[in-house]
Amino acid sequence: MARILKEDAERLLGDVPQEKAFWCCDDRILRNTKELGEALTSMSDESFAYHSNAERSDFATWVNDVIGDAKLARDLTKSSSKGQAARRVAERVDFLSAKLA
Repeated sequence: MARILKEDAERLLGDVPQEKAFWCCDDRILRNTKELGEALTSMSDESFAYHSNAERSDFATWVNDVIGDAKLARDLTKSSSKGQAARRVAERVDFLSAKLA
């Protein structure tokens, strides 16, 4: 398992450039992992299903390709519900935040 350094945690938790922000179908604009977690806890099931279904894994793709967190992206791909995805993001944010302390 790769060791996460403080610099890695800062990068993974930081804001992405505006042009790489995630635009949700419900008009939310997400700039970082924490905002993704907050959005997952409050978005409708329909919005979640639009971005995460058998054909699409928009959240996982954005987390992997833009944020660069392959572990969280894998976890999101395996998440079968909005609640499970939100928990996985919250756990990752907590883990990375602890590296900053």
